[in-house]
Amino acid sequence: MNRNLVTALQAAWGLPEFRNGLRHIIDLDEVAVLLATLSVPDHDHEVDRSLLRLLRSSLETGEIREAVLLLLEQDEVRRPLVAAVVPPRADRPGQAAAITAASEDPAVRREVRTVLDDARVRALLWQAIEAQVNDDRGGLVRRAAVLFIRHPSVPRLAWALHRHGVLRELRRPSTSAPAEGNGQPRA
Repeated sequence: MNRNLVTALQAAWGLPEFRNGLRHIIDLDEVAVLLATLSVPDHDHEVDRSLLRLLRSSLETGEIREAVLLLLEQDEVRRPLVAAVVPPRADRPGQAAAITAASEDPAVRREVRTVLDDARVRALLWQAIEAQVNDDRGGLVRRAAVLFIRHPSVPRLAWALHRHGVLRELRRPSTSAPAEGNGQPRA
């Protein structure tokens, strides 16, 4: 297991407000089985769907959502967690730096909280995620358009991420992928 992830989980578990928020809500046995299954490289697609269902139900529970958002405000939890989730990659050198910079910005964290506090936005986000998992590009584009048009918190979050270069880095092709036609890597 990634050392940074272990550090983040230990720091989170050491916070009483985190444990209290989770103690009576989450079936820890279900989480343990799911994590064990996810650690197998060739797990099936249904396991990914189970993880998404667990994440969705967790974010719909106010206590868990608040516990997670409070953790993201704690440097000793956020930093190793970001390092574990977004390790530097040789083919995308700026991606980890951009995401790390955004995670350190209190304005970005406020916008994430605003987005996740709105039940209608969460519902549309999950619909977009499900469309992505189901390879429904049209559904994904429709949900994204509705999010941007009807919910001002989403464009504000996108702009906050844009300021740190996150959107550019996520769109940037890997430097190891050859450009079309000339066999050279794209910049």
